[in-house]
Amino acid sequence: MTQTALIESIIQQAIPDAWVIVHNINNDGSHFEAVVISATFNGLSVLKQHQRVMRPLQEAFETAVHALALKTFSRDSWNETQHNYSGIAQKIKEKYSDII
Repeated sequence: MTQTALIESIIQQAIPDAWVIVHNINNDGSHFEAVVISATFNGLSVLKQHQRVMRPLQEAFETAVHALALKTFSRDSWNETQHNYSGIAQKIKEKYSDII
């Protein structure tokens, strides 16, 4: 399993309803960006959202991941702001077309 797939899998297991996109920013295997959209984030501060994503990833950071840029959205905030993230929105639509 690639590091990208591992990160995505860990997030998906921790937040089952999440739409998750992870990519290796520099193609170096240690710098990643994750976008996580979840209804469980509704009403939570961005800090709390990030904590929910980062806690289960702690072990991966100890061994393989050097850096993770993180963007989190509640479903409500995503619906309001997705037009500002057209590239991400397209990837989400492609990946989750069966449930969107």
